[in-house]
Amino acid sequence: MSQSSTLKAEPRTRVGKGSARALRREGKIPAVIYGDKQAPLSITVSANEIYHRIYRGHFTTTIVDIEVDGKTIRALPREYQMDPVKDMPLHVDFLRISKGAVVTVEVPVQFINEEQSPGLKRGGVLNVVRHQVEVECPADAIPEHIVVDLTGVDLGDSIHISAVALPKNVTPTITDRDFTIATIAAPAGLKSEEAEQTEDAAEVE
Repeated sequence: MSQSSTLKAEPRTRVGKGSARALRREGKIPAVIYGDKQAPLSITVSANEIYHRIYRGHFTTTIVDIEVDGKTIRALPREYQMDPVKDMPLHVDFLRISKGAVVTVEVPVQFINEEQSPGLKRGGVLNVVRHQVEVECPADAIPEHIVVDLTGVDLGDSIHISAVALPKNVTPTITDRDFTIATIAAPAGLKSEEAEQTEDAAEVE
């Protein structure tokens, strides 16, 4: 489960492009806290702090206790914008989290026990169809990963969401089909060998 962290912020009284540029020159970026049937709150946060949080991973699945103007607001990062040239954050949106709230988040997939997969041992290739899975879960129980166990998975096998043990109260948002997360593809050499065998069998017939 992702742990919460603390983020210091300041209230933002001015909005607009000019104000945002001035903030960035000071090493800060504009941000907004919205949701929970309350008015949006404009704040400023450290650009460097947000940068490091993003690149540490799990940024949008980790609850943040934002300390601003003497209050602490529990929130979840929802969207952020990056400078395409400087690769630095430009803006962040935070969603207020109330007690008992359920959120929709994209959780990264983690594969384990590769050495226990007969298909991978035979030279197969893990073809990841979904690197993330969108799920609904309690805001205070967001999993860090969706863990996929590769034990016993052979060449040609597909791993569907129904075969994955999800944490309690975590459900995929896609419910109308048993979608594929990954497959074990045969190596190119084995594919060629199988094709030759098929051609030989056809000639014999």
